[in-house]
Amino acid sequence: MAMNIRDYITKSEQISWQPLIEKEIHYHGVFVKSLHFDKATDRSTAILLKFEAGASYPYHVHPAGEEILVLEGSCEIHHETLSQGDYLYTPPTGKHAVKSKKGCILFLSIPEEVILIQEDK
Repeated sequence: MAMNIRDYITKSEQISWQPLIEKEIHYHGVFVKSLHFDKATDRSTAILLKFEAGASYPYHVHPAGEEILVLEGSCEIHHETLSQGDYLYTPPTGKHAVKSKKGCILFLSIPEEVILIQEDK
């Protein structure tokens, strides 16, 4: 039986940006589009995130790692500026926060849910 590729295509331009709300916390100025929802884990594992100018996401750990590709604009992660076309692989148990001075759109692959933590001092 042949696979129907149409069953696996997400038309991201046809999805509306939604405010990012996780565990009843609203991250003002951050919006999300789910590209792949994993029914087995009941969560999105591939997303687009849009940060408005000045928006941020708090310090957190990635139990299974993460991949980020900057599609538009720029953001700061771990005191480094990532610009359009830059790719970041965060290894399992990697920690960081994300902020964007001027705004950005990011593609993220996140195999497991992030855990918010206190920033390392």
